Amino acid sequence: MNVFDIIGPIMVGPSSSHTAGAVKIGYISNKLMGEKISSATIYFHGSFLTTGKGHGTDRAITAGLLGMKPDDIRIPESLILAEKEGLSVQFEAIELRDAHPNSVKLNLIGVTGRNLEVVASSLGGGSIKICQIDGLDTNFCGDYPTLVVHNLDQPGHITEVASMLGHKSVNIATMQLYRNRRGGDAVMVLECDQEISQESIKWLEHLEGIRKVTYLSLEGSS
Repeated sequence: MNVFDIIGPIMVGPSSSHTAGAVKIGYISNKLMGEKISSATIYFHGSFLTTGKGHGTDRAITAGLLGMKPDDIRIPESLILAEKEGLSVQFEAIELRDAHPNSVKLNLIGVTGRNLEVVASSLGGGSIKICQIDGLDTNFCGDYPTLVVHNLDQPGHITEVASMLGHKSVNIATMQLYRNRRGGDAVMVLECDQEISQESIKWLEHLEGIRKVTYLSLEGSS
């Protein structure tokens, strides 16, 4: 535990969970998209839905999608800034099954037409969890460079990814594996100690059996 676990994050807004955590969810989703976001449909669940308006959760999520961090003084004006920057934002209600009370689902469209669906929760103290990407479990915190590989559930894919990272001198901090059924869709979530090059990401994307590669780079995030 460090001092920020006790006193909370440096932030703009009244609540570490409804404001600072919400900004971080938007910010991490922005980084996962990897390009400017043109459209966002934001579905609030639980406490985010019932009390989020008063805590500015709508503005916080939008600020993060614009690339702002929790201490950015522009957060209260994010809805106006989104309109100026061509980001269309729509807010809806949703009931997410077995979800943390402070949860949100984001349906994002990038300027190239790329789609990304993120389900995330704000855990308090500015900490978050990315629960799902594109309908598959992920469960990572966004504090490490993170590689998310959607693939067919076939032998060899884990070895290919791990070998590539080893060849590039990238150390794996944690690895999680999920699948919806045997032989169906699977996902690998690898939190790493070093950044992964775009050349390596492109190589993975062209492997047979790899459906989609999403990468969270933290370069420029400090």
